[in-house]
Amino acid sequence: MIETTQLLYFIAVSVALTLLPGPDILFVLTQSISQGKKAGMAIAFGLCTGLLFHTTAAALGVSAILYSSAVAFSILKYAGAIYLLYLAYNAIREEGTLASLGSLRETELPLLYRRGIFMNILNPKVSLFFLAFLPQFVSVDSGNIPMQMVFLGAVFFLQAIVVFFIVSFFAGMIGNRIMERPGLGKKINWAKAGIYSVIGIELALSHQ
Repeated sequence: MIETTQLLYFIAVSVALTLLPGPDILFVLTQSISQGKKAGMAIAFGLCTGLLFHTTAAALGVSAILYSSAVAFSILKYAGAIYLLYLAYNAIREEGTLASLGSLRETELPLLYRRGIFMNILNPKVSLFFLAFLPQFVSVDSGNIPMQMVFLGAVFFLQAIVVFFIVSFFAGMIGNRIMERPGLGKKINWAKAGIYSVIGIELALSHQ
């Protein structure tokens, strides 16, 4: 079993890493501002569900296989980049006004949840990050290393959910305050498209 002090240190590092500017938190921010906190939370839950996939992959050694296969890595990387550029295209096509928090249809939430899952799973860097990060907190003396990694992945999932939900709440409040201002809807949609495009291009151009 992982020691309490080691676990607390892992949580502190995980929270810091989750708050660092990156694709996931930018995705949550833009979605929360443009469609409200519920949309951001749906995206966040999808992203964190994807983390469970990466944790399992790291524990089973699948990430190591992915890392060693340039073809597999490239396929997943370009699929993720194309998906992000597709989201950017859809953002540009959106109407120039932002929807109010109450106008978000409940039927849209599962779609946003799946969008978060796809974005996370199609980013091979997340698998490689977990493969490098989780073993740093595993104790060989405690035995059952795969189960320790799964446990740490679950802890990372829980803290990420909390952090993303807090970000969604406050970003949604900001979006709710500014959505009525004329002309801002179109600008935010273009900003959202720009963020998706930059993340997608960066992912496509990145090396293993």
